[in-house]
Amino acid sequence: MARISYGKARHLQRCSQDGKFVVLAIDHRDNLLNELNRHAGRSITDSEFITFKRQTVSALLPHTTGLLIDPAFGIADTIYNNTLSASRGLLAPLEVTDYDRHPSKREPTFIAGWSIEQIKQVGGDGVKLLLYYHPDAPDAAAKREKVQQIVERCARLQLPFYLEPIAYTLDPAKTLSNQELLQVLIESARIFSSMGVDVLKMQFPVDAKQTEDEAEWLSACEALNAACEAPWALLSAGITYETFLRQAQIACESGASGVIVGRAVWAEAVNLQGEERQQFLTETASARMAELQKLVMSSAHPWNSRLQMTEPTPDWYLKPM
Repeated sequence: MARISYGKARHLQRCSQDGKFVVLAIDHRDNLLNELNRHAGRSITDSEFITFKRQTVSALLPHTTGLLIDPAFGIADTIYNNTLSASRGLLAPLEVTDYDRHPSKREPTFIAGWSIEQIKQVGGDGVKLLLYYHPDAPDAAAKREKVQQIVERCARLQLPFYLEPIAYTLDPAKTLSNQELLQVLIESARIFSSMGVDVLKMQFPVDAKQTEDEAEWLSACEALNAACEAPWALLSAGITYETFLRQAQIACESGASGVIVGRAVWAEAVNLQGEERQQFLTETASARMAELQKLVMSSAHPWNSRLQMTEPTPDWYLKPM
């Protein structure tokens, strides 16, 4: 079992309940803005974009343990308007993602003027990096080096590092098969958890479009769980809520420590306007989040089953942390 500092453990405690994560993800930027513009029939203002995020957070946060949100359109506003409860953890992204390029061409690009230190200063409880990764890609070593640098900076600041390694196929002309998806995710989990990443934010290891066989889903999740030295939480990747709910159940039963979920819960709100949007968020999306919360609390495995603090002595603060 890996050791964790008291500082990191405190931040993980703030983002979880009984060691289990139910984190709302709404750190989406350009892709979400483009969708909001399309459904509004015009370019919405920054204020309107911020308002959308504020409405979503206000409706769903009561059923969560934490929030993953971006600096430009979310963090300051949720603090200023007291939307982010002091009892919920705060995670922040480091990256800007270019969805117009094939995943093999998506190099990690960091938000200009934003840093791990600033996340700590604003009261953040963890940093998140989305990383398109294939262990056999020519740039795999360079990407691992960037991850190692973040691991070391987070260790100095005692701030947990949540890594989101996204699998892709090396051949742009081919669809990622379930076999390759599982192989890449297992290898990624082994590599990055051994490097000191604190929490892995993982894809479901089976593409539901290729198979609906839940026995196969379970086998893949168990294999992924066995490869994870670090705790892992399931991301939703924009699939339907009904499918994500089934995946979350299997992932949590297999060893996941919870979910970090976004569009599967609130995506339809993008298509709506005014009172219809508000009603969807406060009724449908809120009920979905509550259902996931209940599932996680009953089925997930706590992060402290994989990460352990050293039993403290009176002079603990005199020792290296």
